[in-house]
Amino acid sequence: MRTKIVCTLGPASEDETVLRGMIRAGMDIARLNFSHGSRADHERRIGLVRRIAAEERASVTLMGDLQGPKFRIGQLTDPGVALQRDQQVIFSVQPEGEAIPLPHPDLLAAIQVGQRMLIDDGAIALTVVRRIDATTIACRVLNGGVVMSNKGVSVPGLKIAMSALTPKDRDDVQFAIAQRMDALAMSFVRSAEDVYELRRLIQDCGGDQLVVAKIEKPEALDDLPNIVRASDAVMVARGDLGVEAAPEEVPFYQKRIILTCLRVGKPVITATQMLQSMITSPQPTRAEASDVANAVLDGTDALMLSGETAVGAFPVQAVEAMARIAARAEASVSYRPRALLSELHETLADDDRTDHKTDAITTAAVHIAETVGAKAIACASASGFTARMIARHRPAVPIVCLTPHERTQRYASFMWGVAAVIAETRKADADTLFEAACDAAQRLGCARPGDTIVVTAGLPLGSGSGHTNVIRLMEVRA
Repeated sequence: MRTKIVCTLGPASEDETVLRGMIRAGMDIARLNFSHGSRADHERRIGLVRRIAAEERASVTLMGDLQGPKFRIGQLTDPGVALQRDQQVIFSVQPEGEAIPLPHPDLLAAIQVGQRMLIDDGAIALTVVRRIDATTIACRVLNGGVVMSNKGVSVPGLKIAMSALTPKDRDDVQFAIAQRMDALAMSFVRSAEDVYELRRLIQDCGGDQLVVAKIEKPEALDDLPNIVRASDAVMVARGDLGVEAAPEEVPFYQKRIILTCLRVGKPVITATQMLQSMITSPQPTRAEASDVANAVLDGTDALMLSGETAVGAFPVQAVEAMARIAARAEASVSYRPRALLSELHETLADDDRTDHKTDAITTAAVHIAETVGAKAIACASASGFTARMIARHRPAVPIVCLTPHERTQRYASFMWGVAAVIAETRKADADTLFEAACDAAQRLGCARPGDTIVVTAGLPLGSGSGHTNVIRLMEVRA
């Protein structure tokens, strides 16, 4: 399977046997959602992932997901509050009696009578019927459900000026750096400047974490090309995106975001409710299987499980099901659709910002591999740039990335079809590098003695990112 799998950790997946099963089933990235859980919870799960991954000789990337400037229900005294249709309910900064805590005075001051308020990605819908005071409102329930602590709250169409990073986010960034996590996902990105703000904070704190921009607000689509270029990877966060925009628009936003990422070779994750029924069922629905398969056919690099592995009853089965569906989609004759690749190539040719030399070399490498029946494409890549450029063409054979940096090895966990191995590529001579590529392909099980692989590199070695200028056919030796 070439598509990568992101799994959210939580109470359901911190059992050692369960976590080991998830890694064996195909988990590439472990996501820790900083909106939930304590520091002690996160530290415990980080340590467990590292220990079990080492025992399994698996590479698992650790990604922290920042809460971002999202409005959330406060702490309830009961585990949950059941709301019935047409019931009237009070929300307040300082609740009394049966009022529900909503500790966001700016939201309560800005919301108007008649506006809709959505909770838990739209599962619960209300309309504001009366203002009681500046920080207290009365609402009528349109769609009922159980309100729980920390669930997200949104008001479609309401714009409130907020900082891209909250004080909690800044603390969580420092925590992630101290824990040597590999990546940070930024919530509610509105523009490329938001991404740069997080990059500056990471640098100021002494970190070098990868940045994943979560597209969950329609206004982010206005600056999408710049957001994609500013990020290391992008997430199609369909939950909040589907709350802020009409649900029927989300599939087309998904395709647009994925294609934008393909154009510049940035990894893209498709997320939210992909196998939602598997929170309580051991099998996915047919609609969920179609959803996962279509995301792969759209060109996503990675698929994400949220509640399915964090709080679900069948976390290992969810990973196994996702892996099976993705593998079947990759084997489809309709995969790597020519129309999509043709549009991709036309766009690249017209884009002045495209690295045309690297694009030409990587395109040729994929074509040569298909023509000669090569078993793998290997590349020397310090930053992962060349590996990304190859991966966007979705070759029919595995991609092996030789890199001297552990950061790049972790970055490869986001890239479709890429397996990265640590190798000193900066000081080696060309022949040694090409032989190392053959050895790596053989160790990874991509090729056997007598097989041909395609190798790309930038000569002289150590020239830096974007200097790929050589293709060589190599025969793997025993």
